Amino acid sequence: MAEVLQEKTDQFVPRRGLRNGHAQTLAGNFMRRENLLPPGEARLFDVEEDVQILCDCHWQPERASRLTLLILHGLEGSIDSNYVIGTGSKAWALGWNVVRMNVRNCGGTEHLSATLYNSGLSSDVRSVMLTLTEQERLQRVALAGFSMGGNLILKATGEWGDAPPRELLGVAAISPAVDLAASADLLHHPKNRIYEWKFLMGLRSRMKRKARLFPGRYDPLVRGAYRSIRDFDDKITAPHFGFAGAQDYYTRASAAQVADRIGVPALVIHSNDDPFIVMLQDTKTKFRSNPRVTFIETEHGGHCAFIAEANGYDGRWAERRAIEFLRTQNERGRFGR
Repeated sequence: MAEVLQEKTDQFVPRRGLRNGHAQTLAGNFMRRENLLPPGEARLFDVEEDVQILCDCHWQPERASRLTLLILHGLEGSIDSNYVIGTGSKAWALGWNVVRMNVRNCGGTEHLSATLYNSGLSSDVRSVMLTLTEQERLQRVALAGFSMGGNLILKATGEWGDAPPRELLGVAAISPAVDLAASADLLHHPKNRIYEWKFLMGLRSRMKRKARLFPGRYDPLVRGAYRSIRDFDDKITAPHFGFAGAQDYYTRASAAQVADRIGVPALVIHSNDDPFIVMLQDTKTKFRSNPRVTFIETEHGGHCAFIAEANGYDGRWAERRAIEFLRTQNERGRFGR
């Protein structure tokens, strides 16, 4: 595994039969993955009053001196999402610690918080990372995020600006949802309704679980009808978190607002045939203009997929590219280059 990862492969070539963005996305979601991670240590993190985050921590011997990779999933995903397992397995094979983080309320953790979650809760990421470094005395940390998780880590990094934690060596975001409004509108396009329905079904089921756990607080919201993700965010997410509406929430929660302030080495991978994640030209310009950001834009790859031919590795090109990038930052950090 380590020798294969040393090969530099900036150009993505989709696997035969998977040139279409929808085909890539669906294959990435359903193709079987090999899990190389050992059983993890479940740990709770207090991020706000009466709000806890559940992570699964996989520790190498002498954990403090190893690079620790903190991985975040996308909307309605969890620490068991395929790309989290795949990326974690690649990191573990290189001798890194791996921490898989459930976004607030995800992965069956609705009981750990009376609140909901949204795509801009970067403070949760910062809190978990800082707590980890303090409790475990970790010397080097990297962040990786997919879709919503990519937005969260980029937003957190941009908010740190020129004063990031000294332990943070770099971040990698794959298919990051950094322009939330445009992506929500594309998700409502007829060709993408199957994805939107899936997300809405998951969100509605989560609301029902919250209503059972916190009687009286969410009952009226469960009975509402939501025609789109934007409609759901306008009626539930935005008012719950104090935003003026969905558009205000999307604007303030999008990492695009702080893309020019990212102050650590960052890899951003985006595919132009992603079915429902849009990256606006202004945002691309911000990434390209930031000397700390390596921005890779591909014609194919779908959403969080990027499945290439399995020539000597599992064919998950973006995951391998992210690990290569973070390994380079780790080597520079260790030897002062």
